[in-house]
Amino acid sequence: MGVTQIKTVEEFNTLVKDTKEPVIVDYFATWCGPCKAISPLIEKLSEQHTGIKFYKIDVDELNELAAENGISAMPTFQFYKGGEVINTVQGADQRRIMEAVATIAA
Repeated sequence: MGVTQIKTVEEFNTLVKDTKEPVIVDYFATWCGPCKAISPLIEKLSEQHTGIKFYKIDVDELNELAAENGISAMPTFQFYKGGEVINTVQGADQRRIMEAVATIAA
């Protein structure tokens, strides 16, 4: 499946807010070391959990959307069900990310 980058607010609304499917959004920055370090794990999780949609948003490209969603640190992962945030993990914490994925996959 892989991780798809969202490029517009309209895409975010359609793919994340307007879907009933479980969704994980990775808010990242190209200059962020921890973002680069955790990226292979997120790719792997996206291949293992095909029932979850994985997206990423470059906070420098969509800074208004990041601010609107309360993103203040990179990376931040938001977990959605039915278009609503049910969990947030700040930082490249593998254990917490994997626990949150397991919860949303259940």
